[in-house]
Amino acid sequence: MAGDATSIAAADTLKPPSTRKGVVGWVRANLFNGVFNSILTLVTLWMLYKLVPPLVRWAFIDSAWHTGGAACHKVSGACWSVVTQNFRFIIFGFFPYDMQWRPLVAMLILFALLFFSQNRKYWNRFLLYAWIAGLFAMGLLMKGGLFGLAPVDSTQWGGLPLTLLLSVFGLTAAYPLGVILALGRQSQMSGLRTLCILYIELIRGVPLISLLFMASIIFPLFLPEGVTINKILRAQVAIILFTAAYIAEVVRGGLQGMARGQYEAAESLGLNYYLTMRLIILPQALKIVIPPTVSILISAFKDTSLVAIIALFDLLKTSQSVLSNPEWMGFSPEVYVFIAVIYFLGCFSMSNYSRKLERELSTEEY
Repeated sequence: MAGDATSIAAADTLKPPSTRKGVVGWVRANLFNGVFNSILTLVTLWMLYKLVPPLVRWAFIDSAWHTGGAACHKVSGACWSVVTQNFRFIIFGFFPYDMQWRPLVAMLILFALLFFSQNRKYWNRFLLYAWIAGLFAMGLLMKGGLFGLAPVDSTQWGGLPLTLLLSVFGLTAAYPLGVILALGRQSQMSGLRTLCILYIELIRGVPLISLLFMASIIFPLFLPEGVTINKILRAQVAIILFTAAYIAEVVRGGLQGMARGQYEAAESLGLNYYLTMRLIILPQALKIVIPPTVSILISAFKDTSLVAIIALFDLLKTSQSVLSNPEWMGFSPEVYVFIAVIYFLGCFSMSNYSRKLERELSTEEY
């Protein structure tokens, strides 16, 4: 008995093995845990040694930040002055200079709404009212004409506000349309199913740039004389129609992944088609397809830069206009790096939110 008591006391005082390896242990386990991995680690370190110091010197040490174009040609590093000296034109385009506070406030309102919308605890009627009021305020700030705000024609909209307009509202409208098309393609009504299939396959069979050209050049030819539709609106519709077709196929995959028992359970409860889809099928199917859906939305966000080809002055087009100035010719790497950072922040935010949403909805259980 005494021996048992001693063993129990020793077991109580025995600490579990440490799971922390320390820096050296982590390096051995992850970077030098074999001949092949050790060689890869050494090669990677050598490449970083050759690439990173020159890049840092070019970007920060030998760079120019607040000089003119002529002075920039004399420095060996990056000429960030092409961004700092033309920052307001790159961001706001041809929007009147003394009114650029209006698109700035509109973007801040949009960012605030997106920030609160990413938290599910705010998903209530008050958020819906906030979006309605926010959209009205953003449209008023951009267009003007009321409350003493001078009107600004949409042809003067450009830069980052236009990019956000095309992407945020395009993706927001494309998602529900894609869900409807996916349901239509799965419908038992042959006529509706055929129409959805034709639409999806036709849109997916052509590049986005062709739809943009049709919306910008071909579509106005069919309008009655004297009738015009805003060019931004036409591009927005083309982006929505294009993105919705890809989302429809992703959602269709989620619908096909649902077990037949889910439908039978809904029938046993006496639910009609609408309630079956709204309460049982779609909540599960949409959670399953979160990763591919976000991939489609990220691609669509980047594809909005194609509107520069149809002479809409989005963020890419305003940057290209700066580079066409003889004073700033030859500094395109700096400008495109700046644009790439902005697009990366947008794409990374969407990707990060999708991972957060997956964890909250526990999609890995399905």
